[in-house]
Formats: sequence, C-alpha cells, structure tokens
Amino acid sequence: MSGKYTEEKLHTLFDKITSAKRCVAFTGAGVSTLSGIRDFRGKNGLYTSQDTAEDAQKMFDIDYFEQDASYYYKAAAGFIYNLDEKEPSIVHTTLAELEEYGFLKAIITQNIDLLHQKAGGKRVIEVHGSPRVHYCLRCAGVRMGFEEAAAIVKSGEMPRCPRCNRPLKPAITFFGEALPMDALKQAQDEAQTADIMLVLGSSLTVNPAASLPRVTLARGGEIVIVNDRETYLDGQASLLFDDLEAAFRGLQPFLRPFLTVGA
Repeated sequence: MSGKYTEEKLHTLFDKITSAKRCVAFTGAGVSTLSGIRDFRGKNGLYTSQDTAEDAQKMFDIDYFEQDASYYYKAAAGFIYNLDEKEPSIVHTTLAELEEYGFLKAIITQNIDLLHQKAGGKRVIEVHGSPRVHYCLRCAGVRMGFEEAAAIVKSGEMPRCPRCNRPLKPAITFFGEALPMDALKQAQDEAQTADIMLVLGSSLTVNPAASLPRVTLARGGEIVIVNDRETYLDGQASLLFDDLEAAFRGLQPFLRPFLTVGA
C-alpha cells in the first residue's frame, strides 16, 4: 500500500476517526520533529547518528546516571530542559482538538517532551515516563517539578535532594529501568478497547510500547500508520501515510467544520 496521501485517502481517514466508537492515538518522536525536537531513531536521530549515538546511550543509562548524573544533565540541558521554548506541532494541536470534541479517547505517547499537554491534551499516557517530576533515588517522598528543575539545569547546576544532596532523577524511563506500570496498564487497556489506533511518527522498534498496536489488531481493531519510514506493521495497516505534516494539514478541511462547532 502506498504511503502517499490523496484526497480520497484523507476522506477515508476522516470517516474512520469520526465514526469510530473508540479511537486512540499512539505517538512517537516523529510527531515532535515538527516542533524542532530531534528524534531518536530517524535518519539523523540521537541513536542512529554516529556523532551522538554513544552519548545518547549514556545519557539515558540508569547505571551511568548513578555513577555520574552530571553527564545526563549536561547532555539533556539543550534537549529536555529547554522544552519551554518549543511549541506544539499541527499534530499535537489537532489531536488535542479531536480529544476535546470527543473523537479521540486517549493519546498514548512514547515522547517525553510534554508537548501533547502543552497543546491541550487531557488524557495523555506517557509510557516512557516524564520529566514533569524529578525524585531522589534514595530518599522517599522527595519530589521536584519540571519548571524548578529546568531553572536549576539552565543555571549550570543539577537539582539535588534537600536531604542527602544526591542528584535528583527525572521520572523518565532510562535503559535498565522498567516502564511505569500504571501508564503501561492504562495504555494496554486503551489498546485492547480501541476499534482504531492512529500510529503517528513511531518507528515501532522499542518494546514493549511498540507492541501496543498489535494488541489493537489482536482484539479486532484496525490501525492507521503515519510515519516517514517503514514499520513492521505496515502490511497490517488499513491506511498508510508517509508524511505526517502533509497528512494532518490535508485532514484539516475535513475536520474543521466539526472542530469549530460551539467554538
């Protein structure tokens, strides 16, 4: 199936979204490249570029963090702690609108950039954790919010525990850590009950999150994939698009009459 979009294919996508009993979205880093955030496994991603692959592995390695947390904070300063300078893309805002008007029930995201929430998304399930909270690996109950932590990182320091002075860790899932169980359970529940899942900007290579579309398929639902590279589930998608921004811009004329009702 071709990934190019046509008006007919866009109309079909529109019909699937608006007629679904339970439509959910599953988003990856490709959604946020439209906001100027570098992805992980794309053509020049953090994990695929020779210039950054080794550094990226260290940045999100829990053992390395416990040895030298300063490495993470230096590497992440211009990647995570400047998120207040990034704006949601047309995909983030359209998904938030679809949720507001009842067409979309949940957004399951692999991303850690908070842009779905910034766009107005309400039910955002962060399966790879989130930098919204920083906590101490030793002292129970010590928590710091993202804005406070970001201000400290921007000043050249690390957020530290007020009790033991150890560097605080963001609640992002690092290599060597399990995914947050509550978020994974919510995501699995959504995947099981969805009659359509929009798979957006994900290479579907990182498990267990990447297996969620298979859950929808196994339960008799269908998936739509919008991604600039092939995925292992392309052959099982009811629709394929290879240009995320073009597809969502092309979808706007169909959705706009619905999204402006009562505005």
